[in-house]
Amino acid sequence: MIKSNLTSSVLRISFLLAASFSLTIANAQNTYPNRSIQTIMPLQAGSGVDLLFRPIAQKMGENLGQAITIENIPGGAGLIGTTKVAQSPAEGYVLGAFNDSILTMLPNLYKKIDYDPVQSFVPISELAAITFVLVANPSFPGNTAADLVRIAKENPGKIDYASGGNGSPQHIGMEIFRQSTGAPIVHIPYRGAAAAATDVMAGQVPVMLSALSVVLPHIRAGKLKVLGIASKTRSPLLPNAPTINESVKGYEFSTWGALLAPKGTPPAVIDKLNESLATALKDPKLREQLISQGFELAPLGPDHLKTMIAQGLVRMKKVIKDGGIQPD
Repeated sequence: MIKSNLTSSVLRISFLLAASFSLTIANAQNTYPNRSIQTIMPLQAGSGVDLLFRPIAQKMGENLGQAITIENIPGGAGLIGTTKVAQSPAEGYVLGAFNDSILTMLPNLYKKIDYDPVQSFVPISELAAITFVLVANPSFPGNTAADLVRIAKENPGKIDYASGGNGSPQHIGMEIFRQSTGAPIVHIPYRGAAAAATDVMAGQVPVMLSALSVVLPHIRAGKLKVLGIASKTRSPLLPNAPTINESVKGYEFSTWGALLAPKGTPPAVIDKLNESLATALKDPKLREQLISQGFELAPLGPDHLKTMIAQGLVRMKKVIKDGGIQPD
């Protein structure tokens, strides 16, 4: 009899816990959000992800009925802001807008960081693929990626390229280029892609790989010239510009932006954020705005993003190891 009563009590407790959990999820779905949402971006203002997410955040806020604010925390190569997201309460009121550098490159670059790209976050969705372009100062004698390889080999160790810092997407993309072509180009790291682009325009450094969204206005103004689009196909924004692959076979590089939440954020909250993002990216005006900046929209949800992070970690581990890349 005692055993029977004990079993019955355990079952009742289990039922009550399950009911309580279900009610918590339902309440989260029904009441979230009831205040503004902070999104931490561990990147500089004007970066590719910054340009990508700001208009998305505005539209998502309209859908959710609460403002989504953005705080740029670019210090420590992005580690400071990313760690802050990882350590924030898992309530859906602090999110992280990251690029793949934060999730796949930095974890392979630093021996110790205070977050785990897989375990510290819950994926919400990829935002978009970010088109990259190889650009040069207009005075650079070459006009294609193959020209850059040739000139670099004719002048070993004398052709520099700029990037937003050691281990940045600009650096990684050019390291892949160097490894695939054997071009003896020299890396000059800057503190941010915008500063790097400024010096390329000024002629201090001849070339760089950059997110198209960052340099497109300068290309159109004639301050930079295109040596090649890093995607598989030509960009409709620069239809006369060749891809790098047209002259350097097999090369392709792009990055992506993504939205994540701290580990433990309720599934109902993740679902609501994912739904709001998908709805935002169906807005014709927003789509036109982002596509016109070189973004390829890809709101494919949590599972897709989880797979992308896992695959990116493996690929970047090899690139960074083979290139002997060290942090600043």
